[in-house]
Amino acid sequence: MGKIIGIDLGTTNSVVAVIEGGKPVIVENAEGGRTTPSIVAFTKKGERLVGLLAKRQAVTNPENTIFSVKRLIGRRYNDGEVQKAKSILPFKLVPGGHTDIKIEVNGKAYSPQEISAMILQKLKKSAEDHIGEKINDAVITVPAYFNDNQREATKSAGKIAGLNVLRIINEPTAAAFAYGFDKKKNEKVAVYDLGGGTFDISILDIGEEGVYEVKSTNGNTFLGGDDFDQRVINWLVDTFKKENGIDLKNDQMALQRLKEAAEKAKCELSSSLETEINL
Repeated sequence: MGKIIGIDLGTTNSVVAVIEGGKPVIVENAEGGRTTPSIVAFTKKGERLVGLLAKRQAVTNPENTIFSVKRLIGRRYNDGEVQKAKSILPFKLVPGGHTDIKIEVNGKAYSPQEISAMILQKLKKSAEDHIGEKINDAVITVPAYFNDNQREATKSAGKIAGLNVLRIINEPTAAAFAYGFDKKKNEKVAVYDLGGGTFDISILDIGEEGVYEVKSTNGNTFLGGDDFDQRVINWLVDTFKKENGIDLKNDQMALQRLKEAAEKAKCELSSSLETEINL
């Protein structure tokens, strides 16, 4: 039997891991990163970019850069969540067949599953390059609150990417496994998950035979690291406008640099009390 990969298909970033020597190892992508931005872009030349390369041109090519597709997968076009996403996402969402959603780019319509599959293909390729052999099987994590439609759609994305999805696992359950809670029995565990686009909490009940049951889950699907970045960007834009009388929101190149600088500053503030932003 070949290697099985584990994939965290995130709203903002995704990760792939393999078991080596009995331990999970995070696989670096072609750009040398341990996480891959969950972003797909289509350039004016018809080229498709996935991951970091797509992220780097996101602000200058907003209508053709698809992100946060996890918020759309397995949902109906008239869902409140989809309509909320539609009001803030810069790319075009249109109704698909059977009340599904399609994402329109350069006159072509893609389903959220197809976009997710492009991200999964990149992760699959990174893992194959790492171990030096073809990979067919995967386990993919999803939020505990995902319904059957969303789970099936995630499975379909895996199939489109050329993966046989052996299992869909709840993210908090996977987190509990990773931190060794499988060695304990009969207890309740709270798992917080603060991601790039969402913030969730789940209460898990761990039974006798290492059986995990998600008892309760809640959260905010529009609160995460990206929102922190946006607050920093807004503050920078407002401060610059007060001091220089120039509104940077009208300058796409400046906005791209601000976005990168804001994210860098946020990361630095995780380990220090203050940081400088120089542009």
